[in-house]
Amino acid sequence: MAMKRILAVILAGGQGNRLGILSEKRAKPAVPFAGKYRIIDFTLSNCVNSGIYNVAVLTQYRPRSLNDHIGIGRPWDLDRMEGGIRLLQPYLGRQEEDWYKGTADAVYQNLSFIEDQRGSIVLILSGDHVYKMNYDEMISFHEEREADLTVAVMEVPWEEASRYGILQIDSAGRVIDFEEKPRKPKSNLVSMGVYVFNKDILRQRVVEDAAKITAHDFGRDVLPAMVGRDRVFGFRFQGYWRDVGTIKSYWEANMDMLGEKPELDLYDREMAVHTKPEDRPPVRTGPRARIVNSLVCDGSIVNGTVENSILSPGVVVGEGSIIRESIIMNDTKIGREVIIEKGILDKNILVGNGVHIGYGDDFTPNRRYPQCLSVGITVVGKSAVIPAGVKIGRNCIIGSNVGPDHFSGRHVASGLILQR
Repeated sequence: MAMKRILAVILAGGQGNRLGILSEKRAKPAVPFAGKYRIIDFTLSNCVNSGIYNVAVLTQYRPRSLNDHIGIGRPWDLDRMEGGIRLLQPYLGRQEEDWYKGTADAVYQNLSFIEDQRGSIVLILSGDHVYKMNYDEMISFHEEREADLTVAVMEVPWEEASRYGILQIDSAGRVIDFEEKPRKPKSNLVSMGVYVFNKDILRQRVVEDAAKITAHDFGRDVLPAMVGRDRVFGFRFQGYWRDVGTIKSYWEANMDMLGEKPELDLYDREMAVHTKPEDRPPVRTGPRARIVNSLVCDGSIVNGTVENSILSPGVVVGEGSIIRESIIMNDTKIGREVIIEKGILDKNILVGNGVHIGYGDDFTPNRRYPQCLSVGITVVGKSAVIPAGVKIGRNCIIGSNVGPDHFSGRHVASGLILQR
């Protein structure tokens, strides 16, 4: 595929507060997804599948695991002499440099790099969305309309609309109104956080924004200021797209991959999703293993029952254990006679024999995060050790590195948080 003279800038510095302990030790784009992938793999793969091989990733919050994952970009064919991938982190030194204050400020602080790149179009992308998109159509749409900015848009259910930037567009596709996360949305047409900018307009607008007292955010500040002033168009996207910014949406998007005919097809080689490979042995199933409608990755050993669940590489499930509607991340070891229902277990967790996670019929929302945890999902943080026989209710959070000494009894009631 020919390399296009387009720079893609991926915003990957987000803290991801609404993902709770899943993004406590890693940037949101580095959170594992669908077993073997990271969330950022989808955006990186979209770039190379669209023939865009000049990619800058702007990182900030806890970037180590993201940096380790991307490396020099070889899995995406981005280890190139010309173009390729660059990881750009904020640094302190000159007077005008500081930590990124918002998405527009992150671009503003890297303007000299952006201006050095060939081509007149800059593609600004979010590193924390799950979708497949060939950016060619959108770029052609942008050029045909002689737009200054084109925003990818799609319709979402009305009840979810207030989570997003809301647009109204006229019959020609021109954006006539933009409002970031309004309480009462005027439409259910939302911004996907995918922007095609003319480079000169991008420079002018982020420089203007930098001089004002704002949140320095594309959705909150730059886009609304451009509507009515510049040629801003909305490109309608048809297909699967999820902002996996909350625990509920993250769990749902993972479960979507288990549908009979998922909207996002991981097995389509034409639009393959690339990731950093791991050398692991094949999956092994014991004599009494039962796996139903699940994704099980290399290196896993299953001796129990796995239903409607996703197991990352190296997960071990003991005899007599039942895993249902759960996401289990790399190298987590689950003992015998364990029941896990609607659990999200991070990496390197040890679950003792006879533990029950997602126990009982009490769906009390989480005390600290009632908006994030109310549908019965219990989350266990990285490297936790859960002692044998413990029952953990629903909508609970068991923090990273929690050990047996932190459990005062045999039962953690629904909605509680257990931390070190």
